[in-house]
Amino acid sequence: MFKYKKLKEIAGSLVVVDGVSNIKFEELVEVELPDKTKRIGRVLEASEGKALVQMFEETRGLDPSSAKVSFLGKTMTLGASEEMLGRVFDGSAKPLDGHPYPVLEKSLDINGSPINPYCREYPENFVQTGVSAIDGLNTLVRGQKLPIFSAAGLPHSLLATQIARQAKIEGNFSIVFGAMGITFEESRFFIEEFKKTGALSRSTLFINTASDPVIERITLPRLALTAAEYLAFEKDYHVLVILIDMTNYCEALREVSASRKEVPGRRGYPGYLYTDLATLYERAGLIKGKKGSVTQIPILTMPEDDKTHPIPDLTGYITEGQIMLSRSLYQQGIYPPIDVLPSLSRLRDKGIGQGKTREDHPGLANQLFASYARGQEIRELTVILGESSLSDTDRAYLRFAEGFEEKFLKQDTYNNREIEETLDIGWQLLNILPREELKRVKQKDIDKHLKKNDEAQG
Repeated sequence: MFKYKKLKEIAGSLVVVDGVSNIKFEELVEVELPDKTKRIGRVLEASEGKALVQMFEETRGLDPSSAKVSFLGKTMTLGASEEMLGRVFDGSAKPLDGHPYPVLEKSLDINGSPINPYCREYPENFVQTGVSAIDGLNTLVRGQKLPIFSAAGLPHSLLATQIARQAKIEGNFSIVFGAMGITFEESRFFIEEFKKTGALSRSTLFINTASDPVIERITLPRLALTAAEYLAFEKDYHVLVILIDMTNYCEALREVSASRKEVPGRRGYPGYLYTDLATLYERAGLIKGKKGSVTQIPILTMPEDDKTHPIPDLTGYITEGQIMLSRSLYQQGIYPPIDVLPSLSRLRDKGIGQGKTREDHPGLANQLFASYARGQEIRELTVILGESSLSDTDRAYLRFAEGFEEKFLKQDTYNNREIEETLDIGWQLLNILPREELKRVKQKDIDKHLKKNDEAQG
């Protein structure tokens, strides 16, 4: 451990230390005040005998002439333990629930280690979220990274807690929930919701509020993913990681980048935003020979509802699809307001079908998607030409689109649908359409499921 007194400059949360040597990027730093209190930071940059340090705590009261700076010779670590389940921590991994820190089993670098591509196992196991729009049409697969693209004012917080509460995977299952830059009311809502529904017992929460230091918003997802990797690859848990809100994380990166006077990239975000996001998203997956898995659902709010904004744009490149929330559906009173047409799960076909969900699932999903798309086209045409210009088949598609939104998409917050129920609702809706229009499902499935619906109605 090296001690210096040459604290040269303080600019916001950044501190410049002169005359340093043998220090490392991301190394932890301890600043000691004259009253013997200590504040923690980390090295952001080191060159030519100088170190740029990002403080985890505020810099008010720091006197460059009297403060002592110590470089600790190690990066930030997380003390991991299975006892972290059922606990709530802040962005520095300090307990927020009033209980002492759990007994540690291992100390892990929060930056993790890249998974060797050769050792990765292909994701192909269905994860049930209990939400029909996801399970039926944009299926989540174990080991996948599937983001939710939301916007300001949409109920992504409700959807996040619903998925955390309802998600189901065979075997040992746990949730790691990371919230960044949220309000105090949102923080209290998340914690109370997990406690009320009993989901906290299988979960680990990391909470950073808007009033907490900016640097914690950058470290929090790394803490959450480190905890998830420990539970998955050392304790054989299937871990679902939910990160909300990645936009606040990216804003924190932009703030730190501006403080360092870096040349900005698109819309002022640092040029390394893609690389930085990839270091988080690529920590999802399965490893050959390991029983556990890490599945990610990052949630972000699109600034000004713009899906071409750098944050959703780069996220879409790195991840395997996206779930899009729709403001128009939300204004119609539909929850969850998932717009299935621009939504996509690139691994869906690997996680559904015989032996995984149900044999008729792939064809049914394709038929529902195609029929809803046709219904939306006819709905737009009706606005221009009027309903009197429609054929009987067109009117059937119009009724299908309305029924799809009301019965398939619309779902109460506490309505946990099994995959069987989701698929059965889909077949009930297809009964609205003429049989000759059902070109994407097998005839044997039509005979089996639509005949059952006819008998039930008769």
